[in-house]
Amino acid sequence: MAIVCGIDLGSRSVKIAVMESSSEGLPPQLKRLERLDTIGFYREYGRKVQGKLAVDFKALGLPEVDCLVSTGYGRNTLEVAGGETIPELKAHVRGAIFQTGLKDFTLVDLGGQDSKIIAVKKGRMVDFQTNDKCAASSGRYLENMANVLGMTLEELGEHAADPVELNSTCAVFGESELIGKIVEGEPMPRLAAGVNETIVKRILPLLRSYTSDIIVFTGGVAHNKAVRELLREGTAKEVVVPREPQFNGAIGCAIYGFEELGEEED
Repeated sequence: MAIVCGIDLGSRSVKIAVMESSSEGLPPQLKRLERLDTIGFYREYGRKVQGKLAVDFKALGLPEVDCLVSTGYGRNTLEVAGGETIPELKAHVRGAIFQTGLKDFTLVDLGGQDSKIIAVKKGRMVDFQTNDKCAASSGRYLENMANVLGMTLEELGEHAADPVELNSTCAVFGESELIGKIVEGEPMPRLAAGVNETIVKRILPLLRSYTSDIIVFTGGVAHNKAVRELLREGTAKEVVVPREPQFNGAIGCAIYGFEELGEEED
């Protein structure tokens, strides 16, 4: 029996997955999931010591683990003291395979501030595209637009029908365009649907070169029901959302840890 901790140091939040190996050859089991605001996490639990991130696991209430693996957001990755750091693309592929059981798919990960599209064949990454330059296809964009509309993210995610056309490809100018549509008197449900559609319209051109019939949708934006529906309609492909889409990277780190310990079944 082994306990492994995976940590995904995201741009908006830090995700932690603690997993324990099972007996009788069964897959590892999730024991604990934790999500914390990134700034709060660094302020309360992390300190940079000799170029590495020292985490106060005791203050977090986490158990002693046999292996610690972390990944991070883009170029801001910090190596966690006492553990191993892996690239975020590797972590997300590992997590998606474990959570879905699939080996051939296109992974679409829309996080708080970046987006990733990864082609996976026979369990291996064969191509990818990433975007951390602009927040227009991310959770931050949806948060900003929901605030403009006076809605919660949950309410925003209920609207997919008859979307208002929004053309701006920039998160900042997109707010101005949305305000203009509000002034014109467009109904709130159509405005919300338009916001959700803009996320999908930015992704669809990137997906044209990916041939898999299955899309695995992860990241915080995967909780948005309308974006899921519009992505399915726009691609005419099956869209699979894992049970824990927002923790996919942290889970992938933990699975990598079990592989290193030799306790993960192929």
